[in-house]
Amino acid sequence: MDNWFKSKWFVRVASLAFAIILYVFVHVDQNSTQSNAALPGLAKESETLDDVPVEIRIDEENYVVTGVPEFVTVSLSGPPSVLRPTVVQRNFSVFVDLKGLEEGEHVVEIEHNITDELDVFIEPKSVEVYIEERASAEFPISVEFINKDQLPPGYELGSFEIKPEVVTITSSRTVIDQVKIVKVFVDVAGLTEPIRNREVPINVYDGQGNELNVRLDPETVVVSAEINNPSKTVSVEVPTVGELPEGYELLSITPSVEEIEIFGTSNVLETVSSIATEELNLSEIRESGTVELKLALPEGIIVPDVESIEVSIEIKETRVFRNVPIEVRGIDEEQFQFIQPENGQLDVTITGNQSVTKEVLREEIIPYVTVQQSAAGEISLPVAVEIPNMDDLTVELDVEEVTIEIAQ
Repeated sequence: MDNWFKSKWFVRVASLAFAIILYVFVHVDQNSTQSNAALPGLAKESETLDDVPVEIRIDEENYVVTGVPEFVTVSLSGPPSVLRPTVVQRNFSVFVDLKGLEEGEHVVEIEHNITDELDVFIEPKSVEVYIEERASAEFPISVEFINKDQLPPGYELGSFEIKPEVVTITSSRTVIDQVKIVKVFVDVAGLTEPIRNREVPINVYDGQGNELNVRLDPETVVVSAEINNPSKTVSVEVPTVGELPEGYELLSITPSVEEIEIFGTSNVLETVSSIATEELNLSEIRESGTVELKLALPEGIIVPDVESIEVSIEIKETRVFRNVPIEVRGIDEEQFQFIQPENGQLDVTITGNQSVTKEVLREEIIPYVTVQQSAAGEISLPVAVEIPNMDDLTVELDVEEVTIEIAQ
């Protein structure tokens, strides 16, 4: 046996046998791999794509079509090496080919240009479409300003302008006949400044308010509008309630502002001719002076930065000074005596602006008569009176003439 292992022929034969075995093993393994690759069912993946857009291939200048769904669902199955790039890149189209078809109803399959290496299933597989000749018509554009109730208080929409005023709508004759409303919407909530050249889209609706999908030329318009804050100047009035206490008479009520500028919408301003303050309670007034009264603004009227005004009140007061001594001038006291009135006194009533009357003191009131003769006997003399600021007062005496007796 040892001689076999030492034999050169034995080594050669053994090496050849080992080489043959290795060759067979590698060859069989490669064939097995190639066989598996050749059987697609042994390595497949699937993906479903939702919302795949559908192209419409038709002479769009002359025809319009309805019934084609905007999106379809596409299911794909195949080798991962092909499937995955297709799903990620979406470098394919799904479409309906309507070229060459006449007007009217047709049932057509939804086609695609996805590689043949993938199995493709589209839902829906086919659709019923309606082909019509394209038509065009012009329609006037209306403007609807929304949220006008959200304009700041006192502001309102003024004149406006839209450019252009007409739009050309292109679609099928059936759809054109359904057009009832063509308008743009302009939001004015919170605006205090004019709208200048705002670009807004055009909207088209049928008689039930359903939006129609049509071709528009132009697709937008430019709108300008005035946002006004109307105002006018009105008089200020001071309403009163109650009565002055006894002995007082109202001379004047003068607001510090006789006219005021008010702001509001035009329809509200038309109803307002004056602005009143809160009521002035005369029963609480005891003297001339100034009070501050709040403005009582009607609903919808604004006076910026003014909540109240000062009101000057002038009242006339009547004061009675009783038993005021009568001064006799031109003769000594011991040379006469009063006959009428016996006590030599009278009552003085003064009336005037309370700001004047309140300053008059009793001791400042001097009723007097002047004796211009010295002959003994009774004489009657007219009574005069001295009072500070007499020119601003009305003075009444309960005795206009005094009778005295001059002694011998």
